[in-house]
Parts: sequence; C-alpha cells; structure tokens
Amino acid sequence: MRVVVLTGAGISAESGVPTFRDADGLWEGHRVEDVATPEAFDLQPGMVHAFYDARRAALAEVDPNPAHAALARLEQTLGDDLLVVTQNIDDLHERSGSQRVLHMHGELLSALCRGCRSRSPWADPLADLPPCPRCGVTELRPDVVWFGEIPYEMDRIYGALERCDLFVSIGTSGAVYPAAGFVQAAASYGARTLELNLLPSEGSHLFDETRHGPASRVVPDWVDALLG
Repeated sequence: MRVVVLTGAGISAESGVPTFRDADGLWEGHRVEDVATPEAFDLQPGMVHAFYDARRAALAEVDPNPAHAALARLEQTLGDDLLVVTQNIDDLHERSGSQRVLHMHGELLSALCRGCRSRSPWADPLADLPPCPRCGVTELRPDVVWFGEIPYEMDRIYGALERCDLFVSIGTSGAVYPAAGFVQAAASYGARTLELNLLPSEGSHLFDETRHGPASRVVPDWVDALLG
C-alpha cells in the first residue's frame, strides 16, 4: 500500500507549537502582511527576522507527541511506500524518527540565501545578518514559503498523489491551497481518502472517511488499525 500523509498545524499544536493563524486571523499577534510576505521582509527585515528567530528558539522547548511517533512507526513498516508531506516548518517529524518527510512550506531550521538561492541548515539567529555559508553574501532569510511564493517540490507531491492508494490528512484546516486541494487530486487518481482532525475541516465533505479527535489519540489508533 502506498500512502501519502499530509500534516498541518494540528499535529504539532499538542506539542505546544502555536498554530500559525490565530482565531482572529493574526500570525501570533502579527498581521500576515508584516511577517509572512516577501514585501514585509523587504520593508522591515529586522522585525521579520526577530519573529522567526523567536520561533526558532522556542522550537527547542517542545517535543514530538504520540501522533508524530505513530507516523514514524508506520514508516518503519511501509518504508518508501509512505511519504509525509507537511505544511509545518518545525522538525518534530524528524525528531520522532521519520525520514521520508517533505516540508512544502520550508523549514524553520534552515536559511535561504537571496544571493545564491542555496538552502543551509540553520539553528542560530538571523537578525544579526550573518553571511551565507555558501557565497558569503549577507542575504540570508528564513527558509519559509511566504504568501505569494510557490511551495517546495510540488511536482514530487503531485506525482506521489497520483501513485498513492491512500491519502490521509492530519490536523489541517482545509483552507490553505494548494494543500487543501490534495484530497481531490488523490481521489481523482483513485485513492481512498481519510481525514484525521480535531474538528471537521472546511474540506471534510471531500473525504471518504473522517475521524475526529486529538491527533495524539486518533493518529496512533489509525496506525495501529492499519498495521494490525
């Protein structure tokens, strides 16, 4: 069985990672236009760096939860037949043991050079404008896909959706495209579809099956049933 799993903020929220969009539409107290667009970075790079530097530092204070661990356990059985596509920029999947993870929206522990376009592992602050380890230019920015930018590896994702037998969405709102359209793409190629979410998402009606509850409970239960 070939499985594609999409994960969103809901799977990491139980570890203490704040969901990116608050109920009032703000990004952890900031307007989207202030911290999540290329234009914001051009106008106020210091403020944008401070925002992501704080998030990077806070990431060290949280740990993977049973939902992350369950997906890592599933990978041990399925191997290359499992691909985890995550909208999250944290590293909790990797810390739980998952290796086949694709971060479509970038990674908090990575820096992107606007000079040479290289991506480098990065755990330190960027606000003090360190040089790029590849080209030496002081043009590093958070390696995060902002509004108006194209997510990473879309061709690989759609290729996996075309070949999968089962598509599972975990902890997503069903409101952010292109990820919100993955269920329809997978279904059009004949895959069965399953939503695991705390509450029904905006796209719940598009799935063959939905199961609702905390990710730390419903994901291990699903993995146990699948492997059993």
